[in-house]
Amino acid sequence: MVNYRKYISSAAVLASGFFLAQSTVSTVLYSQAYDNQRSTLNLPSPITSVAEKTILSAKELVDINVNTMMADPVLKNANWGFVVYDPKTKKVISSYNENTPLVPASTTKLLTTETALNLLGENYRWMTQLEYSGTIDESGVLNGNLYLIGSGDPSLGTNKAGAWSYRDIVSDFMSGLSREGIKKVNGDIIIQTALFKGNITILPENVVWLENNNYYLPVGTTREINPANEKLIVKKSGFASDKKYFYVSPYVNQMVYAEKYDGDGVLTTKLPDAPAYLANTFRTTLVKSGIGVTGKVTPRMTDAAPESRKLVAAYKSPTLGDIVFYTNQHSDNSLAEALLKTVGYQKMGDQTSESGRIVVTNHLKNESFDMIGLNYMDGSGLSRGNNVTPISQVKFLTSLMDEKYYKTYFTSLPVGGQSGTLKRMFIGTGNGQVFAKTGTLNKVKTLAGYLKTNSGKTLVFSLMVNNYSGSVDMVKKRMEKILEPALDL
Repeated sequence: MVNYRKYISSAAVLASGFFLAQSTVSTVLYSQAYDNQRSTLNLPSPITSVAEKTILSAKELVDINVNTMMADPVLKNANWGFVVYDPKTKKVISSYNENTPLVPASTTKLLTTETALNLLGENYRWMTQLEYSGTIDESGVLNGNLYLIGSGDPSLGTNKAGAWSYRDIVSDFMSGLSREGIKKVNGDIIIQTALFKGNITILPENVVWLENNNYYLPVGTTREINPANEKLIVKKSGFASDKKYFYVSPYVNQMVYAEKYDGDGVLTTKLPDAPAYLANTFRTTLVKSGIGVTGKVTPRMTDAAPESRKLVAAYKSPTLGDIVFYTNQHSDNSLAEALLKTVGYQKMGDQTSESGRIVVTNHLKNESFDMIGLNYMDGSGLSRGNNVTPISQVKFLTSLMDEKYYKTYFTSLPVGGQSGTLKRMFIGTGNGQVFAKTGTLNKVKTLAGYLKTNSGKTLVFSLMVNNYSGSVDMVKKRMEKILEPALDL
């Protein structure tokens, strides 16, 4: 906690300095641009703006800004915390409510993505394989089945992070069949992926629903609908066109969500089961290309007596490093939840949110994370049940600076004024110097990461604001104001 008593003596020095220098600084003190800036921020107007830069240190300016914000109309009734930390000295430079557990929103992804990098490695990839059983006769007829073997690739067919589209993957599979001389399939196309057994029907508690474009409303289930053209029919009443919607897929009994609401009772959705969609698209393409398939697309979670099979083609996802970059730059909730389930599967054998939470929490304990105040409920930060303290965030981020994957992790963070979710913050001061993960829920705005000072030092910071007044843009301006003098540390 900042000790502000020492600023009493500073104020006395400041006052004497002001009267001595009044004739030379008055035009700066009362510049129109400065008045305009203060009016937009609704800040108190001490006449120390010039003298403070000549008398007070950067640390003192940070502390004064934090003290000013305590009386700011936007933050005075909020629950908020702040820490700026020196990773070399392992000391707090300035702080406020640093031990208070707060809702971190999407800065939760800092924990999820780091756990994945640590446990899986930045070069980890998901594999989607095409195999066949049986024999191919002289006419090119496969008397056997085609197998589509999935591994839970969260980017499959999405084009995210450089992932291939379904069309590209199908084209590669078609080339594989051509190499094998297969001209007809006398059998089924079997989807086999045991990873999804018992998956995603229960969402985290306190998950945010109707707030903005990134969050969802549960709206029921669908039946008898072709997954290739899946639409959810709902009553128009009570829905808004800028929301996204959850529902339960009838194909895998899993939660999926609608991308678009047309306003006429129709929700256009992302397809509920990527392997199923890929398999159906593959079968359709085969038939259109003159390669008949006598059987159908059918799922098979487990196979007690597997047939002997031969590999035809294999699609590799982008690397985990690429996936983490996309996740943090875009604050992609679905990828973050998929990473949570992947680490759960790799360590505990089942791809569920609960297993993922156990794995992440155990990993953090093993890495000496400050567990006081931590409540890790989901991988993305959608749940208001998540809690973390500012001091634990900065110590965690500091500990990563010695990890071999730190460069990949650091690079994944949005850059102030330049990229990702920070592109519209720090456009002026701090442009290119703030590297941090953002978080946004209704009345929650958070920011945690690293900043490069004007002297070339790397500092670590966490700034989390819960239950503020006013708009999120007002809070962003306050965040920029608090961090601005830290760039001179």
